[in-house]
Amino acid sequence: MVQVPLHCLCFLALYLATGYSQERKFSGPLEPMTFSIFEGQEASQVIFQFKASPPAVNFKLTGETDGIFQIQPDGLLYHNKTLDRETRAVHKLQVSALDAQGTVVEGPVPITIEVKDINDNRPTFLQKKYEGSVRQNSRPGKPFMYVNATDLDDPATPNGQLIYEIVIQLPKINNIMYFQINNKTGAISLTLDGSRALDPSKNSNYNLVVSVKDMGGQNENSFSDSTSVDIVVKENIWKKPEPVEIFENLTDPHPIKITQVQWNEPGAQYVLVDKEKLPRFPFSIDQEGVIYVTQPLDREEKDSYVFYAVAKDEAGQPLSYPLEIRVKVKDVNDNPPMCPSAVTVFEVQENENIGSNIGTLIAHDKDEENTANSVLVYRIVDQVPALPKEGLFLVQTYSGVFQLAEQSLKKQDTPQYNLTVEVADKDFKTLCHVQIHVIDINDQIPIFEKSDYGNLTVTEDTVVGSTILTIQATDGDEPFTGSSKILYRITQGDSDGRLGVDTDPQTNAGYVIIKKPLDFETAAIHDIVFQAENPEPLVYGVNYNSSSSATFKLIVTDVNEVPEFSQRIYQANVGEDVAVGTKVGNVTARDPENLDVSYSLGDNRRGWLKINPVTGEISTVAPLDREAESVYRVQVVATEVGGSSLSSTAYFHLTLSDVNDNPPRLAKDDSGLFLCHPLQATGTVIFEATDDDQQSFRGPQFDFSLGSDMLQNTWEVSRINGTHAKLCTKHTDFEERVYNVPIRINDRGQPPLEGIVSLPVTFCKCVEGSCFRAAGHQSGMPTVGMAVGILLTTFLVIGIILAVVFIRIKKNEGKDNVESAQASEAQPLKN
Repeated sequence: MVQVPLHCLCFLALYLATGYSQERKFSGPLEPMTFSIFEGQEASQVIFQFKASPPAVNFKLTGETDGIFQIQPDGLLYHNKTLDRETRAVHKLQVSALDAQGTVVEGPVPITIEVKDINDNRPTFLQKKYEGSVRQNSRPGKPFMYVNATDLDDPATPNGQLIYEIVIQLPKINNIMYFQINNKTGAISLTLDGSRALDPSKNSNYNLVVSVKDMGGQNENSFSDSTSVDIVVKENIWKKPEPVEIFENLTDPHPIKITQVQWNEPGAQYVLVDKEKLPRFPFSIDQEGVIYVTQPLDREEKDSYVFYAVAKDEAGQPLSYPLEIRVKVKDVNDNPPMCPSAVTVFEVQENENIGSNIGTLIAHDKDEENTANSVLVYRIVDQVPALPKEGLFLVQTYSGVFQLAEQSLKKQDTPQYNLTVEVADKDFKTLCHVQIHVIDINDQIPIFEKSDYGNLTVTEDTVVGSTILTIQATDGDEPFTGSSKILYRITQGDSDGRLGVDTDPQTNAGYVIIKKPLDFETAAIHDIVFQAENPEPLVYGVNYNSSSSATFKLIVTDVNEVPEFSQRIYQANVGEDVAVGTKVGNVTARDPENLDVSYSLGDNRRGWLKINPVTGEISTVAPLDREAESVYRVQVVATEVGGSSLSSTAYFHLTLSDVNDNPPRLAKDDSGLFLCHPLQATGTVIFEATDDDQQSFRGPQFDFSLGSDMLQNTWEVSRINGTHAKLCTKHTDFEERVYNVPIRINDRGQPPLEGIVSLPVTFCKCVEGSCFRAAGHQSGMPTVGMAVGILLTTFLVIGIILAVVFIRIKKNEGKDNVESAQASEAQPLKN
């Protein structure tokens, strides 16, 4: 057993208590090692014990021991003073193994001691008091000053992580913070409220108390310090400049300074923003905030500009809101007057009074309105022809209104005048051309070529649109004008408007046409009076007279016409259950020649209706059936009695209203319903009902029940919806055969009808979910041997056997039906 000295046991106990080794070893061979030790530990703490291999008997420690680290001859490494990370954070040591003569036999081996930090230093502001300034309306979040604190603890640990906070703001108005601080950098900036509300005219000085805490401010044992910050609020010089006015077409060298903006602090970068996205933006700004116009402007192209100046920091971020720059382009007289068109045309009637307005010449000037540059002066400088004399017209100097100056004009003398008009502003003159057309006045009335066009005979069946007469009047006014155009109208003899007159626009001839059918029975003779008029009103003092009127006599001859029904289609509506002989409608027809009329029916294919040949009354002669035909349509024929026996046709439509007269029935053949025999559990089949009566918008609503109380213990019926139900077995003890189950179906009608139907359900052996019945199990069917024999017979024998087989099958089916009837108390409802 190895004896351990007592002092070694003490050190070992301390070592076990502190456990500095990275690898959690108490001792080991001499090799490079690193140890981490918290600063502030008590002295005489064991770090590690190195073991020597012969011939080594002693150890030597060198390096950055600082009188703190020592090693005993037996290899026990320890420190005899408290460590301080702020004095030295890492100690580089070397350990060597020596033999009995003091010669190094192993090493030196590097040993690293890392001093781990503890929070033993409080943060301290670099200044006890800070002073700073900020401009009003500065951008929120943009730092304008910093406060700084230091902490000697390790910044890589929470001990040296500092958190800044504003704890007091004086004054604090409405409990709103105007300032904020970045808790990591100490950067002080304005809040959004501060950017909006700070005003040096109201309060120019603020005081902040700022604290700093270590441990990230998250530990109750954190150290802290505080400092005072005085802030002066300065007036904002980032202001919108006054609107700028620039004369267009400047000839001075460009660019030309027009205004300037300035940010509150030096170093800002300025840019202009064109919100209108102009294809040509004639402005620039330098880095002193001076704004220039870079080229001559044209007011007629664009009379004003609105753009924005933006100040940015070194990162390209806006320092504050943009400033609006407004530039107005001032006008110079650089545009001559412009005529409205190559030639301006006016019209004047030949009887116009002196002083009458003829028209207005409106010239244009692109220069600015309501300035001396755009005031125009009008003057007539030439009149062609100068007949009957010069100066027939004048123009008002500033308005351009033309007037008749000397006398009334005559179209026969001169139909057109050409004027040259000078239009001038204060610097320019332009010649415009005006044509004045003298137009004819309506001082001549239309005159018929003859006053009486005699007698005209036409038949009453003359086609509508036919021309029956041509009339002619003439007018002495200017051709093809409203004064000479003639419109004809019938003033007497045609109160029903059966005639009309169309005018030929080239010749003024009038074509009398038939607009509505003529009627001999209404009026056989028409004394027609025409009036010829102009669309333009006659001049004062001139009136239409008898020369503008003409007459003719229209004689209408009789034509035998067919009877006329009072309407094309007659309609009636009755219930399908009305009694035979019920009157359902009445038709009337009139013969234009007042002959009697006889009525008859055509296309009465079902023979449901008859008509009284004298009165036209229509009644039923047989029961009606809506299900057979819901709208019954027949022809009604009216025939003259006597005369030419002409006839005409109308239609009678009889709509039948539904009556609940059809009991419910099965919607389809349900002979395919089956259940697999033998039943393993109760079975269910689903079936559907229908009704031939008209259904409501909700559709059929049938009720279902068993048709026999004797089957209550065997079957059960339940309703699924208005048309479907399910039939369920109540037990599994059924034979392999067909069961015809009586089902009672009620239609809920008014009155309700019900019927009992026979629902066949087959119980059979099933193969792959389908009903299967072996041929040998069906009575009367041929066996396989018989089939082989049949194939060996002649075709005649084959025919005879097939006939016999068919007869026997029919007999067996009759036998099956008798057996099924014994299980049912009612017969199936027939479709």
